[in-house]
Amino acid sequence: MAVSALSKAARPTQRLLRRGLATHVPVHKDCSSITPPYEQLLEKLALVRELLNNRPLTLAEKILYSHLHDPAKSLAGGGKIRGESYLQLSPERVAMQDASAQMALLQFMSAGLPRCAVPTSIHCDHLIQAAEGAETDLKRSIVSNQEVFDFLESAAKKYGIEFWKPGSGIIHQIVLENYAAPGMLIFGTDSHTPNAGGLGMLAIGVGGADAVDAMTGTPWELKAPQVVGIHLTGQLNGWATPKDLILHLAGKLTVRGGTGRILEYFGPGVANQSCTGLATVANMGAEVGATTSTFQYTQNMREYLIATGRAPVAHAADKAAAKGFLQADEKAEYDEVIEIDLSKLEPMINGPFTPDLATPLSKFGSFVKEQGWKDELSAGLIGSCTNSSYEDMTRVAELARQAKDAGLTAKVPFLCTPGSEQIRATMERDGVTSCLQDVGATVLANACGPCIGQWKREDSKNEENAILTSFNRNFKSRNDGNRLTMNFLASPTIVTAMAFSGKLSFNPMHDSIDLPSGKPFKFSPPVGQDLPSQGFAAGNTDYYPSPTPEPQPETKIIIDPKSQRLEILEPFTSHFGEGNGNTRGNELPPLKVLMRVRGKCTTDHISAAGPWLKYKGHLTNISENLLITAVNDENGEVNVAFDHDHDASSSSTDTIPAVAKRMKARDQPWALVVDDNYGEGSAREHAALQPRFYGCAAIVARSFARIHETNLKKQGVLPLWFADKRDYARIGSGDVIETVGLAELIEGKADATVSLRVTKRDGGVFTIPTKHTMSSDQLEWLKAGSALNYIRSQLA
Repeated sequence: MAVSALSKAARPTQRLLRRGLATHVPVHKDCSSITPPYEQLLEKLALVRELLNNRPLTLAEKILYSHLHDPAKSLAGGGKIRGESYLQLSPERVAMQDASAQMALLQFMSAGLPRCAVPTSIHCDHLIQAAEGAETDLKRSIVSNQEVFDFLESAAKKYGIEFWKPGSGIIHQIVLENYAAPGMLIFGTDSHTPNAGGLGMLAIGVGGADAVDAMTGTPWELKAPQVVGIHLTGQLNGWATPKDLILHLAGKLTVRGGTGRILEYFGPGVANQSCTGLATVANMGAEVGATTSTFQYTQNMREYLIATGRAPVAHAADKAAAKGFLQADEKAEYDEVIEIDLSKLEPMINGPFTPDLATPLSKFGSFVKEQGWKDELSAGLIGSCTNSSYEDMTRVAELARQAKDAGLTAKVPFLCTPGSEQIRATMERDGVTSCLQDVGATVLANACGPCIGQWKREDSKNEENAILTSFNRNFKSRNDGNRLTMNFLASPTIVTAMAFSGKLSFNPMHDSIDLPSGKPFKFSPPVGQDLPSQGFAAGNTDYYPSPTPEPQPETKIIIDPKSQRLEILEPFTSHFGEGNGNTRGNELPPLKVLMRVRGKCTTDHISAAGPWLKYKGHLTNISENLLITAVNDENGEVNVAFDHDHDASSSSTDTIPAVAKRMKARDQPWALVVDDNYGEGSAREHAALQPRFYGCAAIVARSFARIHETNLKKQGVLPLWFADKRDYARIGSGDVIETVGLAELIEGKADATVSLRVTKRDGGVFTIPTKHTMSSDQLEWLKAGSALNYIRSQLA
């Protein structure tokens, strides 16, 4: 039931190690490639309104529909669109981080085009390990990742891509500071790309193959999301921050509550938030599975654009807003409306092991006691792409000053990750850095670091311990590789205050810390500064690219044939055709079931990050980590699979990747049976590439996470949903499944359905119904063997 809105609402990288002085330099950016073509978007939106009989539109719909490749095709009939129709979209920009850019570029190279169809950027942030501190860590990481950085930089030069060097900052912070604009549509090869939604746009996390769509000018297909309206009233006060808003919402929606949906915030409470605060909220929309998040255009967004050197974008946005483009129409209908009074929010702490286990700060001490956990904090970490804005850092600095004046220093390791060189330099100039260091903080490099597992942690190895972070994701082993580390998510202010206590039960809103003098000390609620009064400092501009570089086609892309980190990507072969050993026509060949996966299986389970990030550009090597932390439902063990067809020289069980490799060696295509929300988490296309590389042709799930399901389709793996979730338990390893009805679906028969004929190891046979979300174009990808194979055939 739709619900009506309540209101509108060129130099080698190793030479770039010196740090720039934090002197203020007025910024005036070239805005020619970052200003959305508002007049064109408004013209297309006028056509869309005609097709939809002038019904009121949400902001998300306006932005999506104004970026349609062919509105008449996508919106044919003008009936129900959201949750039903497939949209073919053309974004204005693509951004890629260094870990995912490797595979995306390897795929783009095989398309044979001389340049990208849209402005594209690469950001070196994921491969920098946190160990000792910014200077040392950056230097060491550049040396250890030199061949990857050289590859990325050479490809960027060849194809005219903006290359942000190691040390420049985290992709999402840089996009917000430099590229984001109200009403824009951007793709990023990272699940937290929606961070840019804080500037009133749609930023969607995609896999590398999806990015290649945009880079080759191929329309990108998305099932039209539903739109959830989140009506904000009141004003945050005391210790509450925008982080607490999204932590609270994660508890309400759960990790699956946003799947197939866009979260659109509106109402008077939006205008009260800083642009960077809204970005924090949008960033963590990924934790509830949302396609993306967005907000009505506000004065604070305008001021942020001007402060970051994009006044021309702000002026153009003002004109577009005056024409009604950057907010929802009156009486626009949402699929659901959630009411939140910001005045009633208190700080939240979410976790452990999942970002939706939300506990109000006032109840967290009791929660810790009930669980029987030690009342000890082992480390506090602030910053990251989620919470490293100037406002966040000045709030934290105020707490640090209070603590210093009282004679306190942090009782546990206290690590701070600036989000960008601009933030780092401004923090340094304005005394924020020294304030943090005075109380024991270690300032890390401008990179992802501990947030994504790039943390060389020497303490608490293989021990149960608790850390507090201002990050966005907290799955097991996510940060330090230790499955026993409990990561609790909170705002930077709560993390900082608790670092001085060292106890999980400490509530800075009410509790005091005993000083050596015997007197109690109590923090006052901190107040941050949205924008620096002296403007942002540029810092070391050697890290930054030249805007809109022209391709240099003579550039040789640097890949060592003997490299263990980079490997030319060979196209996958099609599952269909007798030449591929399939005599079943447009049905998949008989598939042996590799295993039945139990419970939560995120992309971290399917393709672990941390030390494996170094193999992101080498599919053969990274595939060695396939599902190594997944649980086999048939024996309850981690990383153990059965090989029912083993010969006398092999064991009946082995690791999951080892059994997958055995099946590949036998030319035996296989399938997986998986549980609910399979593939939640990072937009990690390797989680689709790796099973495909070993011969997976289909995955049958109780349900899929959106990005991962799309990534599977892109790589030529058929994702099917159990029509009856109970059928999950009826299929086991070694069983053979065959598709029935897929041929009719591929051949375009109306209302064709796909079922599975299951042959058990004991010879029993039964058929189960399934559901699918395959569009006609996605069926072409499946038949061709991958989306890239199909794109290449169309460009030929």
